[in-house]
Amino acid sequence: MVDDDSTERESAPRDLNQSQARLAYTIIESLLEHTRVVSDLIALMAQTLDEDTSKALTQTPVWTAYLDSRRALERTRQEVEQFTEIMKSLSED
Repeated sequence: MVDDDSTERESAPRDLNQSQARLAYTIIESLLEHTRVVSDLIALMAQTLDEDTSKALTQTPVWTAYLDSRRALERTRQEVEQFTEIMKSLSED
């Protein structure tokens, strides 16, 4: 049995205050920057591989997952830009 109070809390939207939103933005920004650096490192490492090794690597499920993740990250980047605009509007209020 679910009590009405907990159901209401779970369904009610939770607004972040300005310091919480800034913390969330900082965390997201750090994670995205780390991911960018790791992607650059992977690209650099891939350049040092011979053609046969590169071909073998790019035909693995791990490589496919990496590419899928990069596409998802691009969507996340757009969402972070939206979040940034929200943060700017909050700081102007």
